[in-house]
Amino acid sequence: MWTGGRFGPRAECVLAPNANFMTLDGTNTWVLRDGDSSIVIDPGPLMDAHLDAVQAVAGDVQHVLLTHHHVDHSEAAKAFGERVGAPVSALDPAYVLGGEGLHDGDVITAGDLAVHVIGTPGHTADSLTFYVPEDRAILTGDTVLGRGTSVVAHPDGNLGAYLDSLDRLRNLADERDLQWIWPGHGPVIEDALATLDYYVAHRKSRLEQVQTALGLVSFDVLPDDLPRTIVEIVYADVDPILWGAAELSVRAQLAYLGRG
Repeated sequence: MWTGGRFGPRAECVLAPNANFMTLDGTNTWVLRDGDSSIVIDPGPLMDAHLDAVQAVAGDVQHVLLTHHHVDHSEAAKAFGERVGAPVSALDPAYVLGGEGLHDGDVITAGDLAVHVIGTPGHTADSLTFYVPEDRAILTGDTVLGRGTSVVAHPDGNLGAYLDSLDRLRNLADERDLQWIWPGHGPVIEDALATLDYYVAHRKSRLEQVQTALGLVSFDVLPDDLPRTIVEIVYADVDPILWGAAELSVRAQLAYLGRG
């Protein structure tokens, strides 16, 4: 079981106690610390015990950053920023507190630590990845998970954008010899390039399966019923408790194929 912990000289994952079938073991709140200064990424749910644990390892928090707006990552962001007296930055301006928004190409610093902002829309429209060159690591939020694969939930999620983001991260991993993926849920990944290759291949395979399933669907299936019908074909070997999430991804796949 994944419990978080320390990784290298700068990174520590504080696992939030909000485990369920969507969040896996819980939300990973990441603390990147250089000396007394730190950057906290995704404070997670509004749970005092969790925020106490994050603050205990964070030292002097210079910035609070969000990978995306989903509540299991963002709910506590403003409360935690106010608690530690640090600005909160995100791509979506609704989540910004006392500072600037985040944009692709920005560099956020604390002490000698530099975190590079990479726009990676797809899982959500506002999804970001944070690149830490010194650690050869990327913090991916829900764009890449530590176990399983991510949901691209239509309409906020966009499969075309997601595939482009995976390609961008895959090229970065290849060009910069990245090792680590520090995800928003699940354990750390030690082979960034191989995992991103798998993610790209998995998405292409699912698209092929959806295209094949479309050829098997009766013409009298109503458009509103089509996504669930496709789920029952393509995800027949998946626990039905996950079919709701799978249907969101299928809707994104159908939109990508011009059938949504």
